[in-house]
Amino acid sequence: MPGAEVNSSTLREEVQRLAKEELGEDPGRLEEDVEAVREWLIKQPHLNARTDRATILRYLRGCKFSLERTKEKLAMYYTCKGALPDMFQGRDPDDPTLRAILKLGLMFPLPGYDPLGRKVIFGRMAAWDPKGVRSEDLFKAASMLLDVLFLEDEQTTITGIVQANDMSGLTLKHVTALPPPLIRRVIRTWQEGYPLQPKSVHYINTPPAFETLFNLCKPLMKEKMKKRVHVHGHNLDQLYQYVPRAMLPTEYGGANGSVQEIADYWLQKIDKHRAWFLEDERHCADESRRPGKPMTGSLLFDGVEGSFRKLDFD
Repeated sequence: MPGAEVNSSTLREEVQRLAKEELGEDPGRLEEDVEAVREWLIKQPHLNARTDRATILRYLRGCKFSLERTKEKLAMYYTCKGALPDMFQGRDPDDPTLRAILKLGLMFPLPGYDPLGRKVIFGRMAAWDPKGVRSEDLFKAASMLLDVLFLEDEQTTITGIVQANDMSGLTLKHVTALPPPLIRRVIRTWQEGYPLQPKSVHYINTPPAFETLFNLCKPLMKEKMKKRVHVHGHNLDQLYQYVPRAMLPTEYGGANGSVQEIADYWLQKIDKHRAWFLEDERHCADESRRPGKPMTGSLLFDGVEGSFRKLDFD
């Protein structure tokens, strides 16, 4: 059941070791940390947050058990959800528009893990019609995939993710359909609000329009992420050095099923969590109840950088 309590003893010993060594997870104080964050969330009048152990633990791990950073990231996540209804409201798996997007296979986690135990998320970033699909709906569908991945795969919250993106077919029509303000809001939400732990990003089959899109995104990326980006052009052999060939869909020389088969598999997973998505609508920030000045969308995404760091998280 989504959001159910998670028992870390179900993780392989190697993954538990990584949690201790790389994230600073201490089984002796883990429950105390979870409870500290839960108590803080309950005291925030404007945050209608999830307070189950699994959700809080996911964020603690994503923030390497810094309580201040965990509170900061959770606050940002729920604030973004409230500020971006076009991306976080109406996430119903039965919605025909969202189902059509999800069936395109624009983004999906690959079965299995890479040699370092990380989940590989594969993207086909231009496999949509910019004339017939709203860009907000693209990111809404993507957020649904990420939520289900986190709900079902505890290991990913520890080992992190690798992104591999096929840019075939990208044109300036795709780029102009992604307005810079939307790109800025999506990148900030994912970087500051999600416990993603991205380890590397890879691009293949990059056409001329890719440089235009990348130049829009690059200034918004954290410095450490800029160093983790690898552009391989049309050289699949270079990608295989980072993502094992066998993990990839058959269209890319792999043995993990076709793009359509994997996309359909994840759509079925999303369908199983429909009740969770419908209930999740209410978990967001209510700015009318925020102590002090409300955090408007323009201030959140276009205003003072780091405004959340001015809050008292103790």
